[in-house]
Amino acid sequence: MASNVNPTVRRRRLGQELRRLRELKGMTAEEVAERLLVSQSKISRLENGRRSISQRDVRDLCGVYGVEDERVVDSLMQMAKDSRQQGWWHAFGDIPYSVYIGLETDAASLRVYEPQVVPGLLQTRQYAEALIAGALPESGHADVDKRVSVRLRRQERIRDAENPLRLWAVIDESALRRRVGSGQLMREQLEHLVELSHEPHVTVQVLPFDMGAHPGVNGQYAILEFPDTSDSSVVYIEGVTSDLYLEKANDVQKYSVMYEHLRAQALNVEQTRQFIGTIAKTYAEGASAAFSEFTD
Repeated sequence: MASNVNPTVRRRRLGQELRRLRELKGMTAEEVAERLLVSQSKISRLENGRRSISQRDVRDLCGVYGVEDERVVDSLMQMAKDSRQQGWWHAFGDIPYSVYIGLETDAASLRVYEPQVVPGLLQTRQYAEALIAGALPESGHADVDKRVSVRLRRQERIRDAENPLRLWAVIDESALRRRVGSGQLMREQLEHLVELSHEPHVTVQVLPFDMGAHPGVNGQYAILEFPDTSDSSVVYIEGVTSDLYLEKANDVQKYSVMYEHLRAQALNVEQTRQFIGTIAKTYAEGASAAFSEFTD
């Protein structure tokens, strides 16, 4: 697969175009489904880019919408073909959040709020291993290793000199104080966090406990924005058994406003580095040993 072909993004763009053609025709998804003898849910899934679409489906839909320009039909069918190719993440087998990975891979910027753990793109290998093993206690070593490998592969966007991901992370103080693994592991993770915060395209802010109630109390979320203006921004909310993707302009705007409030309430960049450094010192051998004795 060519490196510039992202199947997830192709599906989104194709779905948006098919929705536009349907609306131009003045038809509802239910009417289209009746014409093609398929379920309305299939039409909805095709339009929101959550499932692959065949070239035959594209041809049939173009017929229903009265698209007569063969160049348009050919272009849409090529997008359908591209959308069925595999991204790098498919080499790792079944990944439950593969849709998100596809979006993140193509995103120009990512704004994330994390209330419980260090954001995945900023984790060390050791932290990721301990975190995933603890979060998925019934998973075997092979599954944990696979998830860690995928996470580290995603992090390559942070180090990409030609096309780095613009990352802005607001992290709750609890994520820094929740000990994942050993005290030494945590200290190394926090030092890594400070190191990455010096990258020009990475901004890290901490939201201290003292700030009290804030717009992020309802939980983690991320906002992805894309280089192509035709691709709408996406709000991603991770779930245990399924994830939520919000693309309506009104929803994205609400979460964006919430994020601005979080950034305003959080410590600034320099204060954040000092704050993280102070907490990192608490994970010195003596402190971590005392903590272990307390929790045993």
